[in-house]
Amino acid sequence: MGNFSIRTENLKKNFGAVKALNGVSFDFSAGLLHGLIGSNGAGKTTTMRLLAGLLKPSSGRISYYSEGQPAALSELRPSLAYMPQQASLYPDLSIDEHLEFFRELYRLEPEVYARRSTRLLNITRLDKFRGRRAGQLSGGMYKKLGLMCSLLQSPSVLLLDEPTNGVDPISRREFWEMLYDLAAEKILIVVSTAYMDEAERCSRVHLLDSGHLLASGEPRAVLKEAGASGFEELFVRQGAQK
Repeated sequence: MGNFSIRTENLKKNFGAVKALNGVSFDFSAGLLHGLIGSNGAGKTTTMRLLAGLLKPSSGRISYYSEGQPAALSELRPSLAYMPQQASLYPDLSIDEHLEFFRELYRLEPEVYARRSTRLLNITRLDKFRGRRAGQLSGGMYKKLGLMCSLLQSPSVLLLDEPTNGVDPISRREFWEMLYDLAAEKILIVVSTAYMDEAERCSRVHLLDSGHLLASGEPRAVLKEAGASGFEELFVRQGAQK
């Protein structure tokens, strides 16, 4: 498994007159769980799509590194998994059928697929629902299936765009427990969220507001520097200053 990191410099992305990102510089260090924190319209999804190579920046630079050395996105792409915010699974396919579909997509050997799928089904606790169609899953189970399909290729970089949005509190907690297990394997994880309580669960946070980067760093250090008791307070203060 590679040791990948991603950095951006003065990254900008415009959609016509709309400035989705206005000169942001991120340092997504290798092997950490990074939180991209902000409300709707902050620029989180745009950032994720840029990092995944699905969009091109209007200006600025995105740099990828493998073992500390510059690397092309094409080198990182086989080890990168992206889970979009919007529904991306097939409602008429069962859990097992989704796994089989992604097995063929990733061209996994039978023994590798058997080992990984069994482990992921146990971790997500979906092993008892393998025949259930995606369209019949609860919100939490649906998100777990999406994560499982992303993890089937055993990525070194995992980009998750608001994976807990609209999920019940118990499923949110279980989802984060899975992320902690993945982080322990030194996978680079970037997860975006509008839930302020989830910011403190991350190793590093990057606070976005209307396309601007407010702060980056270890959660407690960011709060201490801002003199705020929590991230909700920090964002409320920022809004009051506009």
